[in-house]
Amino acid sequence: MSQAIVQFSQVYHRYDGGGGDVLSGVDFQLDAGEMVFLTGASGAGKSTMLRLIALLSRASRGQIVVAGSNLAQLPRSQIAPYRQQIGMIFQNFNLLNDRSVFDNVALPLVIRGHSHQDIGRRVRAALDTVGLLNRERARPETLSGGEQQRVGIARAVVTKPLLLLADEPTGNLDPVMAQEVMRLFERFNDVGVSVLVATHAIDLIERMDRRIVHLEDGRIVSGVKMAAASKLPLGVL
Repeated sequence: MSQAIVQFSQVYHRYDGGGGDVLSGVDFQLDAGEMVFLTGASGAGKSTMLRLIALLSRASRGQIVVAGSNLAQLPRSQIAPYRQQIGMIFQNFNLLNDRSVFDNVALPLVIRGHSHQDIGRRVRAALDTVGLLNRERARPETLSGGEQQRVGIARAVVTKPLLLLADEPTGNLDPVMAQEVMRLFERFNDVGVSVLVATHAIDLIERMDRRIVHLEDGRIVSGVKMAAASKLPLGVL
């Protein structure tokens, strides 16, 4: 039986300032080495789940355990070391336009104090993996959207994380680039990295043999492999 790398147990969350629960009694498990897609309409709670895992927010109630750490009990001093286990990829890339592609990818390693030689080796290996080794001196603003997203992926994986979180990573990409990005996630998953992707791109993921977890109004309503998705009631996906 696979060991869970992420475990939600009756998790509720509401943001400060009032309003209802964004997540309501969520039970969810991501096994080590698994790749899972979170689907659902805007506001369903997909991004909130990723934010809670990354400790960008804390759950209002319930328990979240990630890689053996109970996030409710994690002291502030341990948040930065905890996040070093996680690679994050965003819809809007979040690249530094005043730095080269190489420097953008190197930033997490520089922050962690890696040697110059180690940084060079690891950054070039990550860029080679995403097919951008020949663009290491370019500025992000000169790249296409697909290339910028691949830089973001290289930055996320350069630290060799246990877990990749991707929030609508293909939202700003054309269909060809979107498919290429999804294939990259599959490649990382194939070598043992756990991957959790929040996405609206049903047309892409329906061709991939991965588990789908669907959210509606902050609740999980399904968790199936796409091969069985055609059997779901109309509107579930």
